[in-house]
Amino acid sequence: MDERFGIPVSHFDDYLLFKARQSWSLLRKHHAVTDAVGLKVMKAGLKAFRKVGAFMKPTTRMIQLFGRGAVRARIELDEDRLARLMAGERIRADLSVDNGYVILSLGGNRVLGLGLYINGEIQSQISKKELRQTMLNIL
Repeated sequence: MDERFGIPVSHFDDYLLFKARQSWSLLRKHHAVTDAVGLKVMKAGLKAFRKVGAFMKPTTRMIQLFGRGAVRARIELDEDRLARLMAGERIRADLSVDNGYVILSLGGNRVLGLGLYINGEIQSQISKKELRQTMLNIL
């Protein structure tokens, strides 16, 4: 998160990271967690990341919670660009980041989720259902 998005590691000091196969979850640190060390846990906390091809993809919820602190790999959308992404189109962008995931935001602190930035184009990685729900919450 620090390397790609510029979100300081210190933002995660109060959390533990758990790995399960190809995904990782965040769980807030609490004394009960250490009490449960001997248990076999299937799921815990917020699903935070998963491995997608060559990339580590943060989940939409993870980015919505922590993405406001991003200073890199973030693009501010206007209504026209957001409508195009919602319609399934790709949008052009000239960003000074390598190919990979970028944070999509609207109106400054309204983090919508992620887009995949490849060779100057962004494709939304937010499900249409999630985009619709987010837009209802914003409006």
